[in-house]
Amino acid sequence: MAINTGYILKICLVAGSVKRVNRHESEHQLAVLKALGDENRYAMYEELARSTAALSASELAERLGIHANTVRLHLERLREVGLVDVEAVHRGTVGRPQHLYFLSAGAPGLGFDPPAHALLAGLLAAMAERVGADADDATATGRVWGSEAGTRTRARSCLSALEAELTKLGFEPALEADGSDGQSARIEFLLCPFRELAEAYPELVCNLHRGLCEGVVEAVGGGTVDDFGTLYDAEPCHVTVGLGKAVG
Repeated sequence: MAINTGYILKICLVAGSVKRVNRHESEHQLAVLKALGDENRYAMYEELARSTAALSASELAERLGIHANTVRLHLERLREVGLVDVEAVHRGTVGRPQHLYFLSAGAPGLGFDPPAHALLAGLLAAMAERVGADADDATATGRVWGSEAGTRTRARSCLSALEAELTKLGFEPALEADGSDGQSARIEFLLCPFRELAEAYPELVCNLHRGLCEGVVEAVGGGTVDDFGTLYDAEPCHVTVGLGKAVG
């Protein structure tokens, strides 16, 4: 009578050595490889692995140029083989909850893992939210950081100092005069290096950025932050600085 132990034997390259492999584990690994063998599913897995925040099907569809319904089918396949988990998030509005997808615990990163600093930033944002930090706390923290940056700058004006700091941080600031009197200037943020974190924790991240801008301007002097557009405002991603003299 044959007894199935659930194990198979794998002959290793070292002479005389044998490695015992669990058959079920081997079958699971094969299922994972087959799931990632599809080009679209591989691209979705890569996006999720690189992201510091969970993503919705619509966000993945926009990034990859694929219909959202097709994305959901592929995500379900990845979930079936244990690569992806999903969480239903209620936003406090009427209607069905939003489903956010992220890599399952223990899922292989395949070399796509986010940089350690980005991962740490995500963990710190989650911790801050968990302990009850709000927009005012974030603004105050950012203001301290901005004040320190402002005291180190060699720029002659608060506007130049702010533009330089935003450039260093990767926001690609675009400066334009705002008003015929020349007493204010608007800086558009063409790129947000914290975009994924800001989308996940908009109140914390955007107001941290707001405070940073306020800190730089206050430390250098000669102006005030009159307006700041966050992701959840009608006109997002800009700062307007009121100046004591004409822009130039």
